[in-house]
Amino acid sequence: MISESAENKRIKEKDRKEKEWLRWGPYLSERQWGTVREDYSANGDAWNYISHDDARSRTYRWGEDGLAGICDNFCNVCLSVALWNGKDAILKERLYGLSNNQGNHGEDVKELYYYLDNTPTHSYMKYLYKYPQNAFPYEALERTNAERGLQDAEFELPETGIFDENAYFDVQVEYAKCNENDIFMKITVTNQGKEIAPLTLLPTLLMRNYWSFIDVEQKPKISLRQNEFGYFAEVENNAVGTFFLYFDKADKHLFTENETNDEKIHQHTNDHPFKKDLFHEAVISGDFSLATQNQQGTKFSPMYVFEIAPKEQKTVFLRLTNQQQENPFFEVEKLFEQRKQECEIFYRNLLNVSSEELYLIQKQAFSGLLWNKQYYYYDIEQWLEGDPKQPEPPQQRWNGRNAEWLTLRNNDILLMPDKWEYPWYASWDSAFHCVTMAAIDAQFAKEQLLLFNKEWYMRPNGQIPAYEWNFSDVNPPVQPWATLMVYNIDKERTGKPDINFLKRMFNKLTVNFTWWVNRLDSTDNNVFEGGFLGLDNIGVFDRSQGIPGVKLLEQVDGTAWMALYCLCMLKISLEISKEDETYEEMAIKFFGHFVHIAKALNHMNQENKGIWDENEGFFYDKIIFEDGGSKLIKVRSVVGMLALMAVLHIDAETLNKLPRLKRSFSWFERYRMSKLRHPIIQTSEKDESILLSLVPKNRIRRLMRALVDENEFLSEYGIRSLSKIYETPFTVPLEGNDYQIAYDPAESTSNLFGGNSNWRGPIWFPINYILIDALRELHLFFEDTRFEFPTGNEDNKLSFYEIADELSKRLINIFRENSEGNRPVNRLHSELYQRPEFKDLILFYEYFHGDNGRGVGASHQTGWTALVANLIDETFREQPSC
Repeated sequence: MISESAENKRIKEKDRKEKEWLRWGPYLSERQWGTVREDYSANGDAWNYISHDDARSRTYRWGEDGLAGICDNFCNVCLSVALWNGKDAILKERLYGLSNNQGNHGEDVKELYYYLDNTPTHSYMKYLYKYPQNAFPYEALERTNAERGLQDAEFELPETGIFDENAYFDVQVEYAKCNENDIFMKITVTNQGKEIAPLTLLPTLLMRNYWSFIDVEQKPKISLRQNEFGYFAEVENNAVGTFFLYFDKADKHLFTENETNDEKIHQHTNDHPFKKDLFHEAVISGDFSLATQNQQGTKFSPMYVFEIAPKEQKTVFLRLTNQQQENPFFEVEKLFEQRKQECEIFYRNLLNVSSEELYLIQKQAFSGLLWNKQYYYYDIEQWLEGDPKQPEPPQQRWNGRNAEWLTLRNNDILLMPDKWEYPWYASWDSAFHCVTMAAIDAQFAKEQLLLFNKEWYMRPNGQIPAYEWNFSDVNPPVQPWATLMVYNIDKERTGKPDINFLKRMFNKLTVNFTWWVNRLDSTDNNVFEGGFLGLDNIGVFDRSQGIPGVKLLEQVDGTAWMALYCLCMLKISLEISKEDETYEEMAIKFFGHFVHIAKALNHMNQENKGIWDENEGFFYDKIIFEDGGSKLIKVRSVVGMLALMAVLHIDAETLNKLPRLKRSFSWFERYRMSKLRHPIIQTSEKDESILLSLVPKNRIRRLMRALVDENEFLSEYGIRSLSKIYETPFTVPLEGNDYQIAYDPAESTSNLFGGNSNWRGPIWFPINYILIDALRELHLFFEDTRFEFPTGNEDNKLSFYEIADELSKRLINIFRENSEGNRPVNRLHSELYQRPEFKDLILFYEYFHGDNGRGVGASHQTGWTALVANLIDETFREQPSC
């Protein structure tokens, strides 16, 4: 029997609230600039209000950022890394990237960094940053991307030649916790080049600035102290208490204030010269007179100046602790080795997979998800009103972005999609994050799901906030599905069903469900409109804004999401009913909702212009004109496929334990089923189980043929978001205009929605994962049903479950080495990633090329792409030996 690991014990201590193992973690953002929170402009131009160039000189209001950093769980005290190679015009204090208007496909980080290790309690963490020895090509990246158009690929950092001849440093940053309030930092710099090269290293400790915005009882400070060991820094901060930063002997001690340089930002005279960007000025100019003048401040760096020979390493240790230490680095290497081994043991015990390569992919996916935890602070009312010590914000804000969300107050650690490109939550992203997180820290996953339903997140009307650029946008309601996934993963791993968690989620989700029903079914026909629904530019026009002359857009995906919502709430009710029979009535209620939705989707005939086209065997969105006429928008996209996901198998044992629900099913079959052309309930002759499916069996067959057709949706690397038949663009004439859609397997060539998000062809993990889950659910009822795989291959017929496995393997293969030793995800830079120093480094992109699997979009979006870890577990997991 595998013994309990040290990390598992820490997780239990955390869950029982015996120890605050999550008080400190990798919660520091990698981009606070260019966010809505920090935008105090009149026109809502967040990207330009604080730019990357402003960030080193301007104090943030709602958070902090840094390179490879950590902070406490309210971001009061932050520790990160700054670097200078002797040639750059600025310090490397934070990650750099293009803003939304600079990139030819939207915003894009232009750095190479990797999340290599992390445990759920952050007892051990490892981060790798690749820092060029030559001047960082800021200007070339901006200029070249500006010159490229929508049809061109993005110009990325490796293409500048900056990593040629290996002229760069590997900067590896590790953290090891001795206890909840005692964290060691190890920075190891390796010269991977062929020449000796200089490097200035500045580990940076700073206090998040709130004294410039509100009155405080006592301003925090960092002071230089000395004992027999040498110099160290003392932190006095009322929010966290007293802490001490110990560090290896440094060349200099730099102090300044984490305050805005008004002279640079506002062209006002500074009240003192000790501003946020002082270290930058001192290091670049070589004049340290001001930076070393004081021995206290709110920003501090011990500075190390190295000349590093080829393949030589330099290591610096630091320790942040709430207890004074006489010998702060006693056996420090032993601690790091111990925590590193404990991290390995934790994942080895957890990830019982068939190969080292799969283990590597899984562990880095989990590590990236954990590294992307971030402190997120945003109080809308305070943001609108402004702060007592700052000028009043423009009055336009009260009629602008998010002004209606006065009750929203976010002040938490959240699982972010990505801490550079998306340093803000999106509610449906977060639900998928929780599904992966449940495998390593189920309690944290449950708390995250519950958080979005709290009264300081959810609006009083029941709407869950979408994302900070527009909290009122409509994200797919995947929270009930994620609730079941997290519940089942937790139950499988612990053997204990957490019914209390289901009850808490169910009660809140019922409020959100009511909002959906009242808000997004304006014609009361149970076909839902929805609008944006997360799939940015998948339609021929903006589905949130519509077009002149069109009254409504009835959406397949809006209706499918609501049907899935009903079935998940029904399933949650069934689980709770096993212990609390009063929830059986709620199961009946949601069964009734589902029946009405399924009837509406399937039982409008062609004369009534329903959204199923019998001739083409596909579901399409329908527009309703102002004059009452209607028209199907016959675009074959994953929107039509989403109807497959609303499916629920209920076994006979469960039914027999819930007699009232069973009678409801029987009544419906006896008095209503015979009147329907397409059955909503199907009963197994073999075991008396039942299947509730939004799509009846004959239509499932037709959709499945398209789903696994390589000429349409089936790619070598998963399911595409748009049929490949649109390699020849498809035109839809509407109200005197021609709207066109074309298969774009990678970066978007449409300006619709802007940014680099593209749903017109690429492969997206969340949709693939939810479809795979639906196929496995269908298999429980249709065990003997087989389909050609791919369509047209009569010699290879697979069951629903086997198709799910094949799709999983194709998605996993995006990250596996092929016969040439290349990972498809790295296709654009395969030569770089064949080097020994890059070979095992994996990036988890936002989405993937529909034909060749290369990574597209946010390169570090471990968020929902971390679902690959679940797919590996479900497809390749070996049972542990006793």
